[in-house]
Amino acid sequence: MRLIVRCPWLFFMCLFVLILNSACEDTSQKTSEILSIPMDLTIERFDQQFHGSEVEDIPRLKIKYPFLFPEKFDDSVWIKRQKDSLQLLLLEHVEDQFPSMKALESKLEVLFKHIKYYFPKTQKPRIIGLINNVDYQSKTIYADSLVLISLDTYLGPNHKLYEGIPQYIRQEMDSEYITSHVVDKFAEFIIQPIEDRSLLSQMIYHGKKVYIKDLVLPNITDAQKMGYTQDQLNWVKDNEVFIWQYFIEKRLLFNTQPSLSKRFVDPAPFSKFYLEIDNESPGRIGIWLGWQIIKSYMERHPKTEIQALLNLPAQTLFSKSNYKPRR
Repeated sequence: MRLIVRCPWLFFMCLFVLILNSACEDTSQKTSEILSIPMDLTIERFDQQFHGSEVEDIPRLKIKYPFLFPEKFDDSVWIKRQKDSLQLLLLEHVEDQFPSMKALESKLEVLFKHIKYYFPKTQKPRIIGLINNVDYQSKTIYADSLVLISLDTYLGPNHKLYEGIPQYIRQEMDSEYITSHVVDKFAEFIIQPIEDRSLLSQMIYHGKKVYIKDLVLPNITDAQKMGYTQDQLNWVKDNEVFIWQYFIEKRLLFNTQPSLSKRFVDPAPFSKFYLEIDNESPGRIGIWLGWQIIKSYMERHPKTEIQALLNLPAQTLFSKSNYKPRR
C-alpha cells in the first residue's frame, strides 16, 4: 500500500515541529544538568573586614588575605588606609549600592555552574569583594580559583563619584556587567595567547572571549556581552555589511600595524574608520566582527568541542567559517 501525501506543506511543517521539539528537549536537559551541579558561593567582604577592624587585627587579615598585602609595604600603610576618609567614603557608597550580596552570589553561582559544565577542570572559586580606589582598569581579577571584584567600580554609570570618567568607560561601571567581566578574565586564563599581531588574530582572540559568554552566560543580552548599550549593538548590526566591506577593501585583516588595535580592538569611545560615521560607531568593532566570525564557524561546524575551538589558529578558524555579513 503506497502512502500518498496530499499536503506536502503539512508534512514539512510536522517535520519542522518534531525537530524543534527535539532541540528544545536537548536544551532543557542540558540546562537541567548544568543547574544540578553543586556550587555554593559566598562573597567575602574584605572591604568590610578591613575597615571594620582594629590595628591589632591586621596580622590576622594578612594571614587570611596574603595576596592583598604586598610585603613591600609596612604595616603603617595599612593602618593609615584603615581610617582614610576617601576609603571610608567609597565603603559607604558600596554599602548603599550593595546592601546584600545574595543577588550577586546567585548570579555567580549560576555562572560557575555553566563554567564547570563546559570546563570541568575549573575549581570552585574563592570570591572576594573589595574597594580599590575606583580603578576601572582592574574591575575584576581571575587567578585560577580566586576572583577579586572591585565593588567600588560598579556603583552605576551615573554615580557622582564617576564624574570625569569618560562615558564609554562609565557605561560598564554597573553591576549588571559583573558576570560578563568575570568571564572576560576567566577567558584570558584559558585561551592561548595571540599567535601573531595581525588584526585578524586580535579579532579572533577577543571574539573567542565573547563566544564563551554565549555558553556560560546564556541569559544576558548580546549588548552586555560586548559592553555596549542596546543602541550601540543595533548600530553594528545595521552596519555589518559596510564594516566588513571596509575591512576587506582596506586590507586590514592581515595587517600588523599596532595602530589598528587602538582603532578597532581597544576600549574607545568610537571605532576609527576616519570617516564621518566615526562618532556614531561604538568602540571595539573588531571584537564584534571576530565574534561573528566564530559564530559563523560554529554554525558550519556545530560538533566542534569548545576547547578545540579555543585552540584553533585564527587563520584556520576564519578560512573555515565562510563568514559573510548578514544583509
